[in-house]
Amino acid sequence: MRQAALDRVKLIFTLLDADGTGSLEAEDFELMATRVVAASPNSGEAAKAAMLAAFRRYWTTLAAELDANRDGRITFEEYTACVLSPERFDAALTDFAEALAALGDPNGDGLIRRGLFVALMVAIGFERANIDALFDAFQPSDDDQIEVSVWAAGIKDYYSPDKAGIPGDHLVEVRG
Repeated sequence: MRQAALDRVKLIFTLLDADGTGSLEAEDFELMATRVVAASPNSGEAAKAAMLAAFRRYWTTLAAELDANRDGRITFEEYTACVLSPERFDAALTDFAEALAALGDPNGDGLIRRGLFVALMVAIGFERANIDALFDAFQPSDDDQIEVSVWAAGIKDYYSPDKAGIPGDHLVEVRG
């Protein structure tokens, strides 16, 4: 497993731990889902519902795969074991990636504008400079848009244990 993948997963674990307890719980995913959906007020109800469902599936997949003692908490070590094992997490990750990317495309034209991309990523908790670097790495069009499919693929790549040098690495790098 590459260090880049571990760094990416450590960052996302920290962001998902919305209440800062050091472990993930169902409430963290509900809080994050609410923040992300609120960042896209012009998206349709179906897209918002899909995002909420994707966050809930993300949690239930983790809980089913990892919470052996059924205490309702997932530690960083447990989380890493699941999300960096594509065969255990792929369906939930695909749902999440597609729902988040679709939420960024409220008019359904297949394109995501920088402003909404930034709003969604800020809602998740990423730093603005890193968000802009990621968007630029996706090679936006002249009118500052990226394709929904490009972002969805980038989200899936973020969790790939064997990938390095990907656009998602921009989210982990320290920027000023």
